[in-house]
This record gives sequence, C-alpha cells and structure tokens, in this order.
Amino acid sequence: MIQPLVISRYACRLLFGGILFSTAALASVIAAGPDAFPAGSPVLQFEDLTNEMEVNGLIYKEVLFTYLVGGTPLNGAVAIESFNLPTNHVTVPFIAGLGDSTGALSLVLPEAVSVFGYGFALNSVFSPSSPNLITTISVFSGTTDLGTLSYKAVPDPGVPGGFAGIESTIPFDRVALTFNSIVPGDQIEFFVVDNITFATAASVPEPSTILLAAAGLLLCLRTRDSLR
Repeated sequence: MIQPLVISRYACRLLFGGILFSTAALASVIAAGPDAFPAGSPVLQFEDLTNEMEVNGLIYKEVLFTYLVGGTPLNGAVAIESFNLPTNHVTVPFIAGLGDSTGALSLVLPEAVSVFGYGFALNSVFSPSSPNLITTISVFSGTTDLGTLSYKAVPDPGVPGGFAGIESTIPFDRVALTFNSIVPGDQIEFFVVDNITFATAASVPEPSTILLAAAGLLLCLRTRDSLR
C-alpha cells in the first residue's frame, strides 16, 4: 500500500511540473523602444557587406538570415542594398526586399535573448505614404511560438517606417519579420531593415508564477506535516 506521505510527494511534483509547464506555454510579449536595450547590445548595420549580396542563407555576425515564401527559402528577393532613402531609422547599406514581398525574413540568433528590435522602412504600390503599412514580429523558442506584435509605419520623415521592438518574458532564439499593407489588394513595393539589435537577459518569472510557486510550496509543506 502506498503511504499518504509518498502520495503527497508525487502530488507536489505534479503541482510544480504543472506550474513550470504553464510558465513555458504562457509567454507575454510587449512592445520595446530603443531605450529597452542595454548599453553594449550588438547592432547589425551591414557596413562591411557588398552591395547586392544575397541575404537568403546569409550568416552575418552569427545570425542566420533566411527569406521564406510559403515556407520555402527564396533567392533573389532580399539583398544588401545602398540606394538613397530619406529616413531616420535606417542607414546605408541595409537589407532590402525588392522582389516577392509576401514572405517572412527569419533570423536565427546566436543565443536566446529577451528583447529584439530593428529600424524599418517600406512603400506600397497603392499608397506609398499610407499609415496602413505595417511590420510584424513573431518570436520563437525553438519551434514554440511565443507571441506576435505588429507596428504601423509613420512618416520617418520622407518614407514610412520607424523602429519596431519586442520583449518577451520567455527568452527566444528565432524571430520572423513580415511587411504588409492592410489595404485590400495593395502590396508592398519594397521594405528595408537595418540597425538590428538584440539583448541577452536572464529569464525572470512573472509575478503570477512566483505566487503560484510559493502557494504550491506552502500547500505541500502543510500536507506533509499533517500526514506525519
């Protein structure tokens, strides 16, 4: 016969396992501005790359870039470019999408981070200065989708764009960037990405997780004492 104390131990293990599982599955993501990045965070500016270099499959400063259309890598759509662009958040040279703009620019980072951001600019065919242009960031831990945020482009000043940043309560090692117009039938003429930055930070449990763990520990201790 299994003793009550043994049952209590198993129950405690299941409780903490459930707390850990729920923490892993319930990441929170919030928008992050340039001031969210600690001093010394890496910034990718592509100044040492040649013009018109293919970006799909590029490994730059330990970051792997892949451009996916329908889940398949595509060459010839995204390259390093240096054309004139009057904007505050990108400088030449930069990553530019000048071909099929319906894909996602995937970045596999050299390590897990908690905050990621980049400068961007984009134009659309129908309304080049429209506030209906957006960029979207999705963050992943391995294959687990942790969350997605979208950012509207604003005059910056001559071309719509800005800074897009995301912070997650669970570290991530891969991001996917997309560029779209929310006007039906419109399509992106080009998009530009530059000044990519990210920061490594220790994973800090959310307050709700800490309270759950404390409550579970107290319950297990009381149950153990009552069974002695």
